[in-house]
Amino acid sequence: AVMNRGSSSTYFHSSGITGNGHSPGGLSDEDVDSLRFELAKIEDEIHTLRQALLTKERYASEIRRQLGLGPLGNIKQNLTKGWQDVQTSAPYLTAAATLDDISHSSVYVRTRESLSQAGQVTSAALSSMGVAITRRLGEMRPSSTFRSFEEMVGNMKVGVSRQQITQPTLSLCIDRLVPI
Repeated sequence: AVMNRGSSSTYFHSSGITGNGHSPGGLSDEDVDSLRFELAKIEDEIHTLRQALLTKERYASEIRRQLGLGPLGNIKQNLTKGWQDVQTSAPYLTAAATLDDISHSSVYVRTRESLSQAGQVTSAALSSMGVAITRRLGEMRPSSTFRSFEEMVGNMKVGVSRQQITQPTLSLCIDRLVPI
């Protein structure tokens, strides 16, 4: 027999036989009928609760409107509530605990320390290289090649600052620096 539960669109058959000719999960016809009846009741309750929730949401919206709370405030409130719900959800808490466990694991700590040491060594090497380059440029400064280069750059700077940069002036400056 086909049964319809009130306003719910849930139907069930009392035969207990599925499409493959067997009872689901090895249940008796009576158990299947009982479970289907229970499912229909629960679905009706869910439907009723959804209707009640919708009515309460409409009422809350009307109160917000009367209080002058606009939709933007409502969205902000919903986002805040949603984020709070996420932060208290089991998956979020599990992930946070897992990340906490990882950050305290010996492998993570050793890796972090190794990367920190590598960064310090790299920083020291780059600093030493900078000091060496500065020292070498200081040693080169009295040489005629360096003075000639310094003069060309100085002349180019003076020429550029006195004139408006035009294509011929720029190419002239480049020609002086890079002989062809």
